[in-house]
Amino acid sequence: MSEKILVIGELQQGVLRKVSYETIAAAKQINENVEILALVLGDGDLQQPAEEMIHYGADRVITVSHANLSNYTSEGYGQVIMEVMEDEKPSSIIMGHTSVGKDVTPKIASRLELGLISDAVAIEKEDDQVVFTRPIYSGKAFEKKVMKDDGLLFATIRPNNISALEPDASRTGDVIAKEVDVKDLRTIVKEVIRKKTEGVDLSEAKIVIAGGRGVKSTEGFNALYELADLLGGAVGASRGACDADYCDYSLQIGQTGKVVTPDLYIAVGISGAIQHMAGMSNSKVIVAINSDEEANIFKMADYGIVGDLFEVLPLLIKEIKLEGALVS
Repeated sequence: MSEKILVIGELQQGVLRKVSYETIAAAKQINENVEILALVLGDGDLQQPAEEMIHYGADRVITVSHANLSNYTSEGYGQVIMEVMEDEKPSSIIMGHTSVGKDVTPKIASRLELGLISDAVAIEKEDDQVVFTRPIYSGKAFEKKVMKDDGLLFATIRPNNISALEPDASRTGDVIAKEVDVKDLRTIVKEVIRKKTEGVDLSEAKIVIAGGRGVKSTEGFNALYELADLLGGAVGASRGACDADYCDYSLQIGQTGKVVTPDLYIAVGISGAIQHMAGMSNSKVIVAINSDEEANIFKMADYGIVGDLFEVLPLLIKEIKLEGALVS
């Protein structure tokens, strides 16, 4: 049987998350000369997402559709992944380090007594070994990890760190619908109520506009949403802003919230507590807007604006609108 790497796609409201494509690129970095086998799980017709995985570099796709996979449960996903692993016997498995990936992969690794390298941000080849780089100590340092033996390589990758390959609509590959009897679930999710269904996914956004206590109110976040819409980005928040009930906890960035790694991170009214910076320290460019020139956020920022955010943001929005009007 030829060697293959299994990558696991993740659907969100029927659409593949961007990290699904990034897992294919990660698999190519591990070994570009083996078959890239993708797995897509869900409920209903999965042909389109399967074809998208092929366009982004997968050679073959297995789809598993079942009513018990309409919403994520670790038991349901675990049953399918385990069965596919048993049938296909891949040499490596790659999945996104998302809320789903963080939950299901340790359970599979424990059941199979496998090692698991989690939250990788880079992959290299050194002396015929695959070396994964991952952040430690809340992003203050990085460590390199390798598997000690020749067993199955199992890893999750942080979204927005390994660039997906350019899609090629002319690529073709086999799409195989596999039947798996997903049963005996101790937990069944009957309904998911989403507080926000529109906009860019925060954990995968290229641009993030984040607000802190300095925004002062729920209404104060309106300017952040306007700026995010203009830039095609997502809105986030510090825990302080969430605790103050200025926004929902689903927007929280930090050690106890989401970890983001956008190309551009604009921190608005955020002082820069270490817990918050643990969730955004690996952003490529950080811009801080704060009236306190001694705020800790400026130590990490690439660019800083000392001023009243309620004066700075309207000016920034006005300039971006003007630039857009000139370009169009």
